[in-house]
Amino acid sequence: MKKVLIWGTGKIASRFIENGCNGEIIGFIETNKSIDSYMDKPVYDSRQIPSQYDYIIVASSYATEIYNLIIRLGIDCSRIIFLYGIKQRVGCTDNNVIKEILLEKNYMGYCGEFSLIEDSFIEDDIKKYTEMNQRPNFAIKKEYLWTVIKDKYSLAGTVNNYFWQDLWASRLVIKSGVKCHFDIGSRLDGFIAHLLASGIDIAMIDVRKFPEEVEGLHTIVDDATSLKQIPDGSIESLSALCSLEHFGLGRYGDPIDPEACFKCFGNIQRKLKTKGKLYISLPIGKERLEFNAHRVFYPSTIVECFGSLILKEFSCTSNGKIEYDIDIHKYDNDLHNGNYRYGMFYFIKP
Repeated sequence: MKKVLIWGTGKIASRFIENGCNGEIIGFIETNKSIDSYMDKPVYDSRQIPSQYDYIIVASSYATEIYNLIIRLGIDCSRIIFLYGIKQRVGCTDNNVIKEILLEKNYMGYCGEFSLIEDSFIEDDIKKYTEMNQRPNFAIKKEYLWTVIKDKYSLAGTVNNYFWQDLWASRLVIKSGVKCHFDIGSRLDGFIAHLLASGIDIAMIDVRKFPEEVEGLHTIVDDATSLKQIPDGSIESLSALCSLEHFGLGRYGDPIDPEACFKCFGNIQRKLKTKGKLYISLPIGKERLEFNAHRVFYPSTIVECFGSLILKEFSCTSNGKIEYDIDIHKYDNDLHNGNYRYGMFYFIKP
């Protein structure tokens, strides 16, 4: 049996193991080691990988970044199997070896990711369907083939960090009974859709252009750092879900300004009216800047920056799970390794 290391300690790695692996898993790898063990196996830093392995399975959505790191570190790429997140097949491309190690469920996902139709179940299914079909209009024809492989063993949906974040905030906003809500840069196809479905009118500010006009959604295309469009003390309800951490980094075409998010923190407090409610989420953990993607905050920094408000709830989500009402210092040393933890803060202005 081949000795296997798995690069990743998150949901993808867990799902890979659940689906089955024909190999002896001798440990896990994190790009920057943050834990000593995972599933009762040792965890290695990417720069201290042991040599006694046959293959490394990259079970992470950050495969491109891992591939670039592997090249920089001089790791033998022919012994690396990438499952997801990379546009082309690199590393080990021996289908016999990959199929042997991954087994049926994982291998079908791999075939779907890299469009390996000939190695999937499709040919057998075409044969079975053709033998059984008695309706000419629904016969399989080559010109209409639209083969989908990776859904065969997929789950019925995705319950991820954004799912919980959007559900958490929308429940609170809807429960508050507010009829008009302001938002800064949250997800249209999640949180905003939830509120619109409940009949709440939304005024939304984003530096990016909006794709379509939507009934009940009033949009302002502008840098929200100053919130100059809004009078002081006028907002009853406001949200910003996974948006403020990006301010001033240029990622979305906004001006470079190291203080941008902190300026916005102050302006948000001025715009809220007495008894106004604020719902925000940001990456939390060991405080740092990961330029130009985002900032990661200590939860205590956020509480201090919003010092004129009262914190009513601090919860967090990571790896598709949610924790309610936790201590603000619980994850101060968390380095994430790509499995980001979002802190969710509910404030009221006294």
